[in-house]
Formats: sequence, structure tokens, C-alpha cells
Amino acid sequence: MFRHKLIKLQSTLRRVREYQLRRCDMKDLEAVVNVNLETLPEHYSDYFFESTLRELPESFIVAELEEKIVGYIMCKIEYGFSNFRKLGFVKKGHVVSVAVLDGHRSKGLGKALMLEGINGIINRRCDEIYLEVRLSNKPAIIMYENLGFQTKSKLRSYYRDGEDAFLMALEFN
Repeated sequence: MFRHKLIKLQSTLRRVREYQLRRCDMKDLEAVVNVNLETLPEHYSDYFFESTLRELPESFIVAELEEKIVGYIMCKIEYGFSNFRKLGFVKKGHVVSVAVLDGHRSKGLGKALMLEGINGIINRRCDEIYLEVRLSNKPAIIMYENLGFQTKSKLRSYYRDGEDAFLMALEFN
């Protein structure tokens, strides 16, 4: 007889100062969308947020303060050519979006969200993880470099407003 083993994901992951980082839940998506709308010029459909949460819940993390969502990260898993010149296709994580509300920045939340998102990707046995970042977003670029990400290429007019992006990647050993 086949027995299905249900594994419940840990919901609370860590605390950063007075903030709590935990896995996103469907009930959080409206607040996550609002953080996205308030902080980033790139927006996604409600369906995209829902499908990303269903696909990779261990890398869809929210930061909250007093039960208010103030930041999030959402990642996907893809198959494609390596950003590190390996032959053939590899399994890789993609940081689709990470954001923290203005009043809550420079408190370690972005780094903590990134670390938890990366942990979820590593648990899925990916070879690498990548992201795109605006050339003008110097604080984020520095944070990603401090986490070990390398700039792999410049993507011309990547964003809808015409700004270029760096493609940055981190290889897992």
C-alpha cells in the first residue's frame, strides 16, 4: 500500500530585529501585491503571484511587523542554459521579485529575505540562482555581491521604462 507523506513546511523561519520572516500564505497575497505596487514599477497579475506561491512555497517569504506585511521575496525554478558556461541545461532558481517598504529598509530585511529564498532554492537541488537588478539600484547590487552573486551580463532596455539591468548569478557547489 502506498502511503502519501504530507510534509508541513515550517512557517516561521527567523526573526530580524522586531520583524518576523515566514512563509507566505494565500491570505497574504493581497498585502504582497500592495507591497509590490508601492515599491516597484514592475507589476504582475494576481494569478502570477498565486501560481508562484503554489509552485515554490519554500521560496516565497514575507517579512512582517505587528502582523503587517512589509516585504517579500518570490522565486521560481526554471531549466535553461547555465549562467556559468556549463554545457547543457541546468536547473536554476530565479529571484523574480524582492521588495521591502521604504520605512523598513536598511534593517537587514532584504538580506534575510534573500537568504531564505536561496535556502528554498538549494533545497530543490538547483545548480545556481539568478536575478535581474536595475543598474541604478546600487544598494541592492552591493547586497547581492556581498551574498556572492556575480554580474554575468548587462541586459539592455530590460525594464519597461527602458532602464538596463544586470543579470547576476550565484553558483551552488
